[in-house]
Amino acid sequence: MSRFIVAGITQLETIVKVKELPIQYTPYTGERDTIYISAGGDAFNESLALKWLGDDVEFMSVVGEKENLAIFNPAGREVTLSTEYILPILKETPMEVLLYDVQRRKQHFEDLKDIRDAKYDMTKAEPLISECDMVVLSNVNFCRPFIDIALKQEKRLAVKIHSFNREKEAYNEDFLKNANILYFNDDSIDEEPFGFIKEMREKYDPDIIIFGQGGKGVILFDKEKEITVHYDAVKSSHIVNTAGAGNALFACFLHYYQKTGDSKTAIHKALLFAANKIGYMGTSNGFMSEDQLEQWENLIWNPRGTL
Repeated sequence: MSRFIVAGITQLETIVKVKELPIQYTPYTGERDTIYISAGGDAFNESLALKWLGDDVEFMSVVGEKENLAIFNPAGREVTLSTEYILPILKETPMEVLLYDVQRRKQHFEDLKDIRDAKYDMTKAEPLISECDMVVLSNVNFCRPFIDIALKQEKRLAVKIHSFNREKEAYNEDFLKNANILYFNDDSIDEEPFGFIKEMREKYDPDIIIFGQGGKGVILFDKEKEITVHYDAVKSSHIVNTAGAGNALFACFLHYYQKTGDSKTAIHKALLFAANKIGYMGTSNGFMSEDQLEQWENLIWNPRGTL
């Protein structure tokens, strides 16, 4: 079991299944089992996935001053997250609406409220960081103070870059230049991926870069192994919703990379973990325990137990 500090965005999510994107106007649509509301957000989902995998996780985030924290641990879910370090200091909790269709196309509408002005109480975080194995951050303003503390305490730092934008690269520079592990996805990057990764590694010198490509798979850069390699996604015959798959993949990679020190093993496990996750509705559902993941791996690639 590893110990993680995860800090970043928590939001309330409304996920809507539509027939196709873009949407054609119609004044009314009535379909059963097409709208799903829950807590989500990159950091929340990563924390929950790490807990499912058996890690010790302290989740640090900010929400609206009147938010009912019970929404983050709904009845019936096997794994729960501590809400001790979710601070109700915003006017309102950030929100997102996600539309998706059967072709796996997605359209996001995000309202981060006043989160850009939020300041996290670092007196709560610093003692816990000293005891953790890795600090995992979202690239949001209130997470910047975590960087200096992690560096001073020589903790491994992982950052998921949400909605990378060339025009705002300077905004992300603190995260990019200090992270040991960087995650990007192609939802917001319309560039040749290997060229993009080459530029990022030469400019910022991380140990690991993960570049998510949705249904196409993932590209892994490992500085120590001197590799930049593409891995296909694990095919799943049961796809409900792909939202949150990148968070699941990133969290599982961090779990196994921290455990084994081997990026190839970690990305292999992470692709399986993400493939299972997309069989469930909601970004915070569909996670597996480590035992469940190992059983599924044996079932798929070693069904007769010969290896």
